[in-house]
Amino acid sequence: MSLITMSQKELNRLEAIQKIRDSRLSVVDAARLLNISRSQVHRLLQAYDRNGAAGFASGKRGRPSNRRHSDELRNAVLDLVRERYHDFGPTLAREKLIELHQIAVGKETLRQWMTEAGIWKSRRERKQRIFQPRGRRDCFGELIQIDGSHHWWFENRGPKCALLVYIDDATGKLLHLRFALSENTFDYLLATKAYLERWGKPLAFYSDKHGVFRTTHASEMDRTSGLTQFGRALYELNIDIICANTPQAKGRVERANRTLQDRLVKELRLRGINTLEEANAFAPEFIADFNVRFGKEPRNPKDMHRPLAVHENLDGAMCRKEVRTVSQALTLRYAKVIFILDPTDYAKTLPRQKVIVCDYPDGRLEIMHEGTLLPYRTFDTLRSVHRAPVVENKRLDDILSIVADMQEGREQKRRQRGPSRAGQKDHMFGIPDGSVSNGYQKRGRKPGRRTDFTNDPEVNAKRQKALARIAACD
Repeated sequence: MSLITMSQKELNRLEAIQKIRDSRLSVVDAARLLNISRSQVHRLLQAYDRNGAAGFASGKRGRPSNRRHSDELRNAVLDLVRERYHDFGPTLAREKLIELHQIAVGKETLRQWMTEAGIWKSRRERKQRIFQPRGRRDCFGELIQIDGSHHWWFENRGPKCALLVYIDDATGKLLHLRFALSENTFDYLLATKAYLERWGKPLAFYSDKHGVFRTTHASEMDRTSGLTQFGRALYELNIDIICANTPQAKGRVERANRTLQDRLVKELRLRGINTLEEANAFAPEFIADFNVRFGKEPRNPKDMHRPLAVHENLDGAMCRKEVRTVSQALTLRYAKVIFILDPTDYAKTLPRQKVIVCDYPDGRLEIMHEGTLLPYRTFDTLRSVHRAPVVENKRLDDILSIVADMQEGREQKRRQRGPSRAGQKDHMFGIPDGSVSNGYQKRGRKPGRRTDFTNDPEVNAKRQKALARIAACD
């Protein structure tokens, strides 16, 4: 037998036995070295004398296992997998074989069978997707990549928040930064409004598939019906938005996020900045320094930013717009609130008409019909059952913090509303020591008949007087 086919354990034993035969090692020392008994050493010596080095190899080597499945079962299983479970993984295919066909095969055994038959490929054998580099755009303002980076920007000095990043594809320069609690429509509208006021309108924004930028309920009949509020605002200003299919496609802003998570975090630490307001005030200074260090000159010096047209209203576009129908009573509902239009001559002509509710990021709310502003007043807040919210993955941190605050508020109300339970002995009345219930004392209520069983002296005195009056009447 070749020494290459022997295991390391067998090679060690062969070396020790050869040393014994050459009188360089005793049997006792060999037993101690190999951690076996002296009898086992003598058996190895006999095997070496009979067969040489081949006497140390296991006799089972090269033979099929006694627990090996038959070829008939293997072929039957592979036929079933090819016919019914060709696109199943080994784990799921094994479950179905046991559940539907009563065939029990080990998961790893089935994996080896499927791999040898070419039905399944391991992760190492699967081809990794290739992302070839894309050249920069030629002109400044031709394509602006935007993204939100969730990170502990203030480390342990402040809350985890999102940084909205606007970076030019041609030059790699940061054009705007805004710190916000999360990636939401209002903060993107505010950031984009500030960007447009500073630089003008680019040809297009390049983003990911976040719910702020892309909706899954697009309509083929009307282009605007399938747009998000952010997409609708850009459409009104004649700016296009392109959604990347993979993070690698917008690698410029992704790499910038990684750089910012290193450099910007340390700059905020050195300056002792702990709040969103302070960070947003520091952002322009950081942007200027960043662009000097990492900015590139575009291949074409032309600036593709366009000024706002005369008919374009930036403030009117950068808001949330919802369509509502006016009732016969000149009312409409928005955000769980009933609004009543003032009964002007113009408003009286609007029942069953569509109006637009403009909800601005700064908290203002306007109701308009064909460009005419309608005065209104708030009537009441609608009540609704609390339902589980549908949340984007990137907003989960913000929603969980809101949920925690809501739960803490509810717990405080319940503690204030309910009787004290500390040291309670009488579970029927919430009375820890037999005195009058704390719940009754808080509400100013008089104790009922059941408080006659208390040990309070004042209550017992009243009880004795009442019993005396009853006895006198009898």
